[in-house]
Amino acid sequence: MEAIELDSLEYCTYFDRQKGEIVSGERTMLGAFEEGDEERFADVPDWEKGVVETARAIADDDGSRFIHAPDPREFHECRHMERFIRSLADEEAAEQLWRAIKGRGACRHFKDTLYRLGLQDQWYQYRDEAMKQFVIEWAEANGVAYEDDLPGRGA
Repeated sequence: MEAIELDSLEYCTYFDRQKGEIVSGERTMLGAFEEGDEERFADVPDWEKGVVETARAIADDDGSRFIHAPDPREFHECRHMERFIRSLADEEAAEQLWRAIKGRGACRHFKDTLYRLGLQDQWYQYRDEAMKQFVIEWAEANGVAYEDDLPGRGA
């Protein structure tokens, strides 16, 4: 779930099978290693050496150690917004949320409406559970062991 929540255009996020953890590599650094331009990183400060070594390991990997972490774009939060709205018993609240997600700025309007209706906690609990299920499916599909360490966020 951390990989999805910390998605960035500047970094690629991977699961390191060897260490059992999520790691990131800066896209420009990974590209440099893939192109054989390693001398750019010969004189990096000590605090950056770990980042450089991780990027080098990712670039050199044959796919057996590092696999792409769950892709946030595949979670489709808008689809989960629609499912959440369908789950509501309050028809008036549901109607307001349906109107909020139409057109430009749907996410912002949806969240503004949630807060106005006092449904934000219910939404975030729903979204967290859906995201957890998404990550569990990814882990099972990739043979990655996982532990549900998010108390209070569902079963």
